[in-house]
Amino acid sequence: MIPSSVARRYARALLSLGTEDGRFEQVGDEIEAVLEVTKGSRELGVLLNGGASSPKQQQQAIEAIAGVLKLSPVTANFLRLLVDRQRIGDLAQIARSYRTLVDQHAGRVRATVTAARPMSEDEVNRLRDAIGRMTGRSIVLEAKTDPALIGGVVAQVGTTMLDGSLRTQLERMREELKNAPV
Repeated sequence: MIPSSVARRYARALLSLGTEDGRFEQVGDEIEAVLEVTKGSRELGVLLNGGASSPKQQQQAIEAIAGVLKLSPVTANFLRLLVDRQRIGDLAQIARSYRTLVDQHAGRVRATVTAARPMSEDEVNRLRDAIGRMTGRSIVLEAKTDPALIGGVVAQVGTTMLDGSLRTQLERMREELKNAPV
């Protein structure tokens, strides 16, 4: 695994290339598609991430992927560069850094909301709007379910955690009762 500063450096370079022609969102989608393809094929994943394959084999795999996915020249050339620099195995970490930079560039924030039961689309939209008003930014919201919460929701917006779960409220009450003077 490469240091995150190196992943950010590669991601920043890719973002600058993507913003030159205004296709930075497309480049991010293409990188994500490449990651999905490598996750979906064990052989391809081993070929690109394993140390046993030669750079020539890796370049051939990149050419095949670029053809099948119809990758833009920017994305295909970036993948070739990663193979040349022996960094193709770090694509997932670079993609995470790239996604963060794209979100910053586009004025978006990623948030995760976990509820005790599956939320309706209307509930998810209302939460997205509320978090957007709170942060003043556009929100990309991921909804999860965790029955252990009993009720309520837990929201993570960037590095901020907002815990409104019934489980946490019951834990707080338990601690208060335990520490109350008798």
